[in-house]
Amino acid sequence: MGWSGRATGVNWTQVGERAMKRIWGGQDNRLRLGKPGETKQQTIGSSRVSVGRFTYGYEHAEVYQWGEGADLEIGSFCSIGGGLRVYLGGNHRTDWVTTFPFGHVFRDSLGEFDIEGHPGSKGDVIIGHDVWIGANVTLLSGARIGHGAVIGTNATVAGEVGTYEIVGGNPARHLKHRFDEAIRQRLLELAWWDQPLEVIRRIAPMLSVAPDLEMLDRVADVIAQG
Repeated sequence: MGWSGRATGVNWTQVGERAMKRIWGGQDNRLRLGKPGETKQQTIGSSRVSVGRFTYGYEHAEVYQWGEGADLEIGSFCSIGGGLRVYLGGNHRTDWVTTFPFGHVFRDSLGEFDIEGHPGSKGDVIIGHDVWIGANVTLLSGARIGHGAVIGTNATVAGEVGTYEIVGGNPARHLKHRFDEAIRQRLLELAWWDQPLEVIRRIAPMLSVAPDLEMLDRVADVIAQG
């Protein structure tokens, strides 16, 4: 199986059957169907990919895996900039003598060794609700992005990003929180992104201003009315 991403100077068909491949992105995108208000789910290769309601920009992302079985989950109401790359695996063993994946590439020349542990993955990539991801961001396996977080342009995320946290850089580091702890906690309690569409329509103007606890109480009242 050849490499389906972009590469030059290498015949990836000769590298090996488990060479990393792009499972989603560009013309190979298979999650563009469906209504915006529906959660989209599909198993592609050995990975399950899901995208929540009204999230946009995922159509331009590229997702890579090497058969490790890690999944990608994107929440609802996310805004995703162009150039997002998600790596669900492909990690090399830095704790071994060599990081070279013997037994998995160039098997005809180097030998068909049965060596387990290559490639590696640190687990699923999970993006919460109401997340804004800037342009040209890279998410590595095991990345966990909390609700309401912001990922700056060109950032590389390999670990956990807290709720309503703003991060940037390579590797991504904490810059600040969007709101104080009381506001963050109240927003998580409201979980407005889980509400029915008719409720979302009523509270949308209230969500489009700087928050305070009094205003969020009014949002809670509207949600309680259903």
